[in-house]
Amino acid sequence: MAVGVQFTGSIPANSTRRWFTHSWNPTRHVAWNVVPTSPRGGAAQIEWNVAVERASASAITYWISIRNLTAAPVDIEARYAILN
Repeated sequence: MAVGVQFTGSIPANSTRRWFTHSWNPTRHVAWNVVPTSPRGGAAQIEWNVAVERASASAITYWISIRNLTAAPVDIEARYAILN
């Protein structure tokens, strides 16, 4: 299994940002996880979803939308794990 951080970023208060990452092998199963790196206790800081585009016969693009649920900016890491 291969794991890593694909990108980092910052989400302004009460907003959504979208990133994409391209040219992934379509024969691989990739799991995505987004983690806040700005500590703030008490409630969830973010939510995210992943959409998938079959860009070509040999490449997949992942579109990752991340929503900040707080009234302050949140820094994030987008992490991946290739499971096969």
